[in-house]
Order: sequence, then structure tokens, then C-alpha cells
Amino acid sequence: MHASAQSTTTITTFQQDDFVLYRSPSLFWTGKAGHTFVCRVERCRMDGRYDLTAVATGDFVPAARPEYMRLLSSADAMADIDTAPLRAGDAADGMNAAALAWLTQQHTTVNQSPLLPGQQA
Repeated sequence: MHASAQSTTTITTFQQDDFVLYRSPSLFWTGKAGHTFVCRVERCRMDGRYDLTAVATGDFVPAARPEYMRLLSSADAMADIDTAPLRAGDAADGMNAAALAWLTQQHTTVNQSPLLPGQQA
């Protein structure tokens, strides 16, 4: 007798340019390394699948099934900036280089008078 397992996963609809975590079912189920990676949605297909591009390698992933994809939210990506204790002595330790560069640029911009191109302070 075959037992039926219920799916507890909800399938999300993705949009072009979304960033997703993709798990290659063929690599995963064969126990191979590198089965899960970040991708960008390139195209939403009429059959409900998605064409992806792996962010780190640029590899094309055609016809990805949405049940093997999870949306990566901008809130999660920006959480280190949004919650950083900026006044603490070790504030920079938990932040990545991009977050530090953005904060430095914001600090510089806020503390300067706006100038038009070609003007000198």
C-alpha cells in the first residue's frame, strides 16, 4: 500500500528580477554538492516555470520549478543595516563591506551642502 504525503509547502509566484534561493532537484537527490544557490528570475514562463540565472556563476537555469525556489526578501538582505548598533564601538564587525560603504556614503552626503556639478565648495 502506498502512503500519500501531504505537501506543507506553498508555491509562490515570482516576478522577473526577483532574487531566489534555488535548489536543483537533480543535484540534491543525487547527493551532489552545490545543489542550492542564489538566482535571479530572468523570465516567467507560461507553463508556470521560471528561467533563472545563478548570481555567483552566471549559469542559466532553464524551466525551474517554483516548488524548488524560495524568495529572498530585501528586508532580510538589508537587516544588518537596519538593525546595526551604529553607536557601539564594534558596530562594523557584524556588517558586510557593502553595508559599510553605503553608510559611509550616506554620512558623507548628509554632512555636506548639496553642490551642482562643477561647483566648488
